[in-house]
Amino acid sequence: MPGHKGRGELGIEHLDITEVSGADVLYTPSGIIAESEENATRLFSTAHTYYSAEGSTLAIKAMLALALEGKKSDTPPTVLAARNVHKAFVNAAALLDFTPVWLTGEGSHLCECRITPEQVRRALSSVAVLPCAVYITTPDYLGNMLDVGGIAEVCKSFSVPLLVDNAHGAYLAFTEPSLHPIALGAAMCADSAHKTLPVLTGGAYLHISKDYPHYTERARSLLSVFASTSPSYLTLASLDLANAYLEDGYSKRLCECIRKVERIKKKYALDTSVEPLKIVIQRDISDSLRTHGIECELADGERTVLMLTPDNTDGDFARLDYALSLIDLGACDENANFSLPTPIACTSVREAVFSPSERVHVSCAVGRVVSTQTVSCPPAVPIAVSGELITDTHVALFRRYGIEYVDVIK
Repeated sequence: MPGHKGRGELGIEHLDITEVSGADVLYTPSGIIAESEENATRLFSTAHTYYSAEGSTLAIKAMLALALEGKKSDTPPTVLAARNVHKAFVNAAALLDFTPVWLTGEGSHLCECRITPEQVRRALSSVAVLPCAVYITTPDYLGNMLDVGGIAEVCKSFSVPLLVDNAHGAYLAFTEPSLHPIALGAAMCADSAHKTLPVLTGGAYLHISKDYPHYTERARSLLSVFASTSPSYLTLASLDLANAYLEDGYSKRLCECIRKVERIKKKYALDTSVEPLKIVIQRDISDSLRTHGIECELADGERTVLMLTPDNTDGDFARLDYALSLIDLGACDENANFSLPTPIACTSVREAVFSPSERVHVSCAVGRVVSTQTVSCPPAVPIAVSGELITDTHVALFRRYGIEYVDVIK
């Protein structure tokens, strides 16, 4: 890069390059990036797998834009979505001017929305105009996995594409059998490679199914609409190196890691129904784990979520086993009856986001309408979506997640 000239205190500056000769260009690739993406495409068995150096956020915006492209109507198009979306989905709704139609399923946690194929069928059967897409998040932050295959079949019967936020599940393409959304029938999905694969922060994929090859015609162009013109070549290099990592016995290592995680779950009577690489404990034990040098992925006073990968050593598993043996893992019920709010839309997401706004303390927010998102990250799931009315239930959840101020329409 011209600024640091390959020298600096980090020690990796010599690897941090720009579009120099031979490095290729991410959004008009014809050399090593194109070749690397082809390798990823083969590994994930897709029509094409596109790299993102800006996380799943970029892939989510692009796949929604692809699903909406060419849809003309007198009113904003709709997307049928399970409610536990990442804020990237809401921001995409503002930018693309579509209306989310929410599906609410089982679950008492902000991250949960366990919908069924039958719910999707009923929702699609009940509308006068079909949505441009059905959108789900699976696995969710708590490891819940939806019936992607069943939902995909329903979507196909209505000729509506299924889009999946699979941020936590890139590795699912390498389980036996594959549990990846593309293998199960999704039209497109976004994976955060940095969540479960040895990829640097921001490394992600947009996958397009072989059953929906027409989306490849404009995918790269629409990715570039939302992306920086200066993607990190360090992140791109890590995505490229991940291809070799995945090809070199990864499925076998993954299978062994899953067995180790299952043994931990069974030994401590933890939920075995969650995704294979997650351990979910029904109380917040994060402080106790830190005394053993273990940092959790999510702890919110109610649950603790751990994410393991084949890169965890036997020593890591032994340390976790020892730590759990010393901790009371009984369920914490102090928040068991926490209510999730009922969405009350007052205006469109786009209008809310781009309206004049002000920041107010949550104690003064009841009766106001949300402007831009205020979320706790993790999990970055909105408590109230832009354009929705704030109620006492929202305020209780804001406080629950340590949010003191919210942006509201003036």
